[in-house]
Amino acid sequence: MGKCLAISVLLLFWTVSAASAMDGCGAGACASCHTLTIREANELLHGVGEVKKIDASPVNGLWLLEIEKEGRRGVVFMDFGKKNLLAGTVFPLAPDKAVKQQPKEPTAVAAHKDKLDVAKIPLDNSIVMGNPLGARKFFVFTDPDCSFCARLHVELKKLAALEPDLAIYVKMYPLKIHPRAYDRARTILAARSPELLDRAFAGGELPTPGAAESGRPVDETIRVAESLGIDATPTLVLPDGSVIVGGRDAESLKGLLAGAGK
Repeated sequence: MGKCLAISVLLLFWTVSAASAMDGCGAGACASCHTLTIREANELLHGVGEVKKIDASPVNGLWLLEIEKEGRRGVVFMDFGKKNLLAGTVFPLAPDKAVKQQPKEPTAVAAHKDKLDVAKIPLDNSIVMGNPLGARKFFVFTDPDCSFCARLHVELKKLAALEPDLAIYVKMYPLKIHPRAYDRARTILAARSPELLDRAFAGGELPTPGAAESGRPVDETIRVAESLGIDATPTLVLPDGSVIVGGRDAESLKGLLAGAGK
């Protein structure tokens, strides 16, 4: 890395916030909830250099960015909170696991091993958004305490208005990393209440579940999710069984649905 690039990186590192927001919602798969496009990265690093490639780094919670300036290329790391830029080398504690610093081409959508059989996803134990009688069924595995799910929830409401023939089945899938989520999911499902779901995503308090709010519907969704290999929220399953991990805006979701119909 040239002196100019190195100095610019250090200056940016000193001026950004020291707080790091590692708030992804997944079973060790942070990248499934966090996205960074080359365009966004270049806006964040304006004046530092041109971002050529992005990849997940060997360290959880960091992206690996390849930057070019004045004909010279170097590698830096950015945290998932998009608040810190780090220059230098990452040395693993395990000597037999070398860190590869040559990034790969970024991917637009988090990959899943296969399409799922949507017939294996039960329609019950769901909060239904959009048209309950819609011919196209779209499934969302969500956690009431997941901030990324909350952002997606706003976009799902927009999507319902854009797609009048779409039934959106919201499945309560509380993750173990969110201690309150299981009981909140019980309360929401017992009441079959979109209003309580809205309140949860707005950060509001929900009634404490009692004996009448059985955990069985939530347990069943957890069992189904795990059997299908779903381990992060939000996870979306399109009508054709295609799996998308992480949130998208309404227009992007509309485009994905159109592609799934081909």
